[in-house]
Amino acid sequence: MAVGPRVEPVRDPLPRALLAPRHWPAWLGVSLVVLVAWLPWALARGLGVVLGWLGYALAGRRRRWAASNLALCFPELEDAARQRLLRANFRSLGIGLVEFARAWWGPLGSLAARSTLGGVERIEAARAEGRGVILLSGHFHTLEICGRILTTRVPVAGLYRRHRNPVMEWAVRRGRLRYASAMFAREELRPAVRHLKAGGVLWYAPDQDMRGREAVFAPFFGVPAQTITATHQLARLTGARVFGFFHRRCADGTGYEIRIEGPLPNFPGPDAATDAARVNALIAAMVREAPAEYLWVHRRFKRRPEGEAAPYD
Repeated sequence: MAVGPRVEPVRDPLPRALLAPRHWPAWLGVSLVVLVAWLPWALARGLGVVLGWLGYALAGRRRRWAASNLALCFPELEDAARQRLLRANFRSLGIGLVEFARAWWGPLGSLAARSTLGGVERIEAARAEGRGVILLSGHFHTLEICGRILTTRVPVAGLYRRHRNPVMEWAVRRGRLRYASAMFAREELRPAVRHLKAGGVLWYAPDQDMRGREAVFAPFFGVPAQTITATHQLARLTGARVFGFFHRRCADGTGYEIRIEGPLPNFPGPDAATDAARVNALIAAMVREAPAEYLWVHRRFKRRPEGEAAPYD
């Protein structure tokens, strides 16, 4: 895989307040995760498998949420098949945890060399037209490691939700800025809009249930899901092209299959709700390619249309 222009690290000095003793337990946790990020990959991946098994055994509520999501989204599967998918999902989640650590704080090593990356020329063509690019994806376990691999070819910024813990927020943001061209918190829409208007590339995953007035109910696997309309708004305000950012693990676990598809034709359209349904359909297509690698433990259908009960305990 060819290596593109290097992104210079963004200086993000450590606030002195984060050195206070009350933050020391959080720093210990971050230090342990950084150590995991530098383990040999075979050992780290094995640790992830163990973490996935423990998660399945101990995280009863999350396991029930994931089972409810799978029942809603794959009603055609027999119970035994959904149970196998549920176990595979937790195994994948455990591996995803060490992949996140690797992406933020560790070396790519051979993971990039053993990965395939297709469709980058589509991004380059849009930028050659003076267009910004929105890379649309979902919350997959592989999103961080594949995002980092993509930045070896294309400068990419990210739109994210801040961590509640200030130590984790600083450490993860600093880790991401080792390879991302910029990171915009979810509430920092103005700088994200400026980035797109200037022809930048922005990674975005709008597939979580978030409250807000800019949200509509749109089908996801045929089930109404509260969906934010920010993809429509960002494309309308900036003229950016919207591409699908597909990514999944290779079968042998030593690399990743990454491809860029699109752009979505006639996007944005005149109606935000219709565009939200198109976004959900694109993400559902990604999920169908790698169903075990999606974040099913999130309560995607928590908020319901009036009169409907949530499917979670």
